[in-house]
Amino acid sequence: MTKRSQSDLINQLSSREITKHLIITQIILFLIAILASIVLFQTPIKTWFSLFSIQITDVILFGVLPAVLIVSIDFTLMKLLPERYYDDGGINQKVFQNHGILNIFWLTLLIAFCEEALFRGVIQTSFGYFTASTLFALIHFRYLKKLVLLISVLFVSYFLGYMFEITGNLLVTITSHFLIDFILGVWISLRNGRGQSD
Repeated sequence: MTKRSQSDLINQLSSREITKHLIITQIILFLIAILASIVLFQTPIKTWFSLFSIQITDVILFGVLPAVLIVSIDFTLMKLLPERYYDDGGINQKVFQNHGILNIFWLTLLIAFCEEALFRGVIQTSFGYFTASTLFALIHFRYLKKLVLLISVLFVSYFLGYMFEITGNLLVTITSHFLIDFILGVWISLRNGRGQSD
């Protein structure tokens, strides 16, 4: 699919339709995570519980602070580089521009939880850091033809994977992933005159 045809397709879909497809995709990723864990984990329930730990220090040091660093780098690059370098074909704009903060909160929490459960919780736990981080970057295929976005998603993917390697705690990577998406989502919404509570 060419960039032009992708943009045309995105323009034909409403914000509600794109959000609906995004939610369905996340639910599918979560179901894949559950089914894969049944196959790959000897004791799935015990393993899932072992991947979550309420270690506030780890969540702050390896979740919150890295998210703030990544978002700061993103905002700096957005100021320095032409807007076309951050153009993902209009998907992020369509997803977040018409939502208020509360909807963005729940949507980005869903995305972070489902994607981290599959990529860090199942794939990285079973097949390792490089496999999980590379696959995570590849599912963001719309970034593959945009060098800045590709480097950004690869950096975030490997960075989150490394945070999971250090801590073994999904709560850390979910927190970081959520904060990155939430802050950028709110920024898109506010830039378009939204951002009020839903």
